[in-house]
Amino acid sequence: MRVDMEVDGSYLIARTLKEEGVDHLFFLMGGPNYEIINNSEDFGIRAVDFRHEQAASMAAHGYARVTGKPGVTTAASGPGTLNLLTGQYTAWVDCAPMITLGGAGPIEDFGRDGFQEVDQVSIFEPVSKAVMRPTDPARYPEHVSTAFRLATTGRPGPVYIDCNEDVLYGKVEESDAAIPTRAFGRSRAAGDRDLVKHAVKMLSEARSPIIFAGGGVWWSQAHKELQRLVELMGIPFYTSPMSRGLIADDHQMSFPAARSGAFRQADVALVVGTRMNWMMTFGKRIGPDAKVIQIDIDGAELGHNRSIDIGIEGDARAVLQQLYEEAERIGFKSKLKSDWIENLRDADLARRDRVAPLENSDQRPIHPLRLCKDLRDVLDRDSILSVDGNEILHYGRQSMPTYVPGHRLNSGPSGCMGVGLPYAIGAKLAKPDKQVVALHGDGSLGMNIQDFDTAVRHKLPIVIVVSNNEGWTARVEGIRKPGRELGFTRFDKVAESLGGYGELVENPKDLKPAFERALSAGVPAIVNVRTDPTARALSRFVGSKME
Repeated sequence: MRVDMEVDGSYLIARTLKEEGVDHLFFLMGGPNYEIINNSEDFGIRAVDFRHEQAASMAAHGYARVTGKPGVTTAASGPGTLNLLTGQYTAWVDCAPMITLGGAGPIEDFGRDGFQEVDQVSIFEPVSKAVMRPTDPARYPEHVSTAFRLATTGRPGPVYIDCNEDVLYGKVEESDAAIPTRAFGRSRAAGDRDLVKHAVKMLSEARSPIIFAGGGVWWSQAHKELQRLVELMGIPFYTSPMSRGLIADDHQMSFPAARSGAFRQADVALVVGTRMNWMMTFGKRIGPDAKVIQIDIDGAELGHNRSIDIGIEGDARAVLQQLYEEAERIGFKSKLKSDWIENLRDADLARRDRVAPLENSDQRPIHPLRLCKDLRDVLDRDSILSVDGNEILHYGRQSMPTYVPGHRLNSGPSGCMGVGLPYAIGAKLAKPDKQVVALHGDGSLGMNIQDFDTAVRHKLPIVIVVSNNEGWTARVEGIRKPGRELGFTRFDKVAESLGGYGELVENPKDLKPAFERALSAGVPAIVNVRTDPTARALSRFVGSKME
C-alpha cells in the first residue's frame, strides 16, 4: 500500500517505467524532462546519457532487438525530441517496440509561439504505432502502461508520448493517480486448424521447399519452435538480415551462400513473421511458380505485394507449434536426404570456394572479405555483431555468421546508416558479458562517432572495426559518384583522444592480432582497417541508381 504524498507527473512516469520492468533509460539531458531522469534513477533504473539524441534512440532500438523488451528514450523539447525521430523511424520500419518520451512545452502556451513550440505529436504519428499527449498528471501511469501494451502486442512498434512541461510538473496526491491495468497472463493467437493441415500437406508434397523467417519469429520468441520444425521436416531455412541467428548459421539445414538460388528454385515457401517488402523485391525473390504459405500476426500482411496460396493469421510461436504437431501426427517424411538438400549443399560449398581466395588474400589495401574472415575467426560463438555501411554491410552479410538469436543487428529494412555504433552500445548494455562488435564502413561511422565518447564514459568495452575505403560505396572507374570521396579518416586517433583504444591496420597479417588486442583492451576500441576502395559487393538495391 502506497503512503499518500504529493507527487508530480515525472515521478509517476518513472514509477510506472519501473513497474513495467524497465532497467535502462536512454537520454540526452534537457528540460522539461530532468525529473523523469532523476526519478528513474531513484527507482533503480540506469540512465545512460548520450552526445546526440539520434544515437540515444538508435541505442534504445538496439537494446530492444537484443533483449526483446521495449527500449525507452527521452529528450528535451523541440529540437531535442525531433532528433529522436530517425531512431523512431528505424524502429517503426523494423517493427521494434520502443517507448519515446518527448519533452514538450506547456500546453497552456500552445498557439502563442512558446519556447520550442512544435506539434511533435503530428510529426511522430506517421512513424509510431500510437501517439499520446496526456493532459492530466494523474493519468500518466495509465498512459505509460498502455504504451507498453501497444508497443509489445500484435505487430510490435514504437509508441510516442508527448510530455508537456505543465503536466510533468503538475502535482497530485499519489493515491489519486490512476492505477494501470495489465494482463498478467496472455494467450497467443493460434492459426486456423484446417489451414495448418493444408499447409503441412503442401510442404510434405513439395520437392524443393524453403522456410523464410523474420522478425515476427524473434519478437514471439519462437526460435526454438522454428528449429524443431526445420529439423522435423528437413527443410532448409533462411532469415531476414536482422533475424540471423534464429537458428545457428552452421546448422545442417543452413545454406546461406545458396540463398538466391534457393529462393528462385523453391516450389513451396513457408514465410513466417516477415513482410514481402522491398528486401524481398515485393515478393518476387521467390520464384513466380512457387506456392507460398504466409504466417503473420497482422492479417493485413497476408497477400500484401504478392498473392499467396495459404495465409495463416496468428502468433508465430503458436502457429509453428501447430505445424510441428500436425507434421508429427501425419508422420511427415523428412526432406533431409533429398536431392534438393544435396543441390543446395553443393551450391553453398561452391560459392564459398569462389570467395575463399579473397578471404585469404594478402592484397594491400586489404580486401573487405579478408577483414571479415579474420574477424570471424577471433570472435566468440555467442558474440553480438552490429553491421553498418554499404559495401561492408554486404560483405558482412555474405561472410559473417551468427549463432545465437537476437545477436545480429544491421541497418535493417530502413537501410539507415549510422546505426552500428549506437546499436552496439545498446547491445552491450543489454548483455554486458558478451563480446559486442560493430563492423562499420567509414562513412556510416562518421555519422555518430561522437557517441564513442558515450561508450567510454559508461565503461562499455565495445569494439568498432572500420572497413575504411575512404568514402561512400566503392570507387568505380568511369562512374561519377558525387560526394563519394571522404579521404582516409584516422578513427583510431579519434578513439585514443576520447579515452579508448585505437589501432591502425594496413597489412592483412596484422588483422587478427589487432582484433585480439582490441577485444582484450577492457575499454572501447576502434580498429581502423585500410581496405580496398574499389572492392565492390555484388548486391543490388531496388530503386538505387548508385550500384
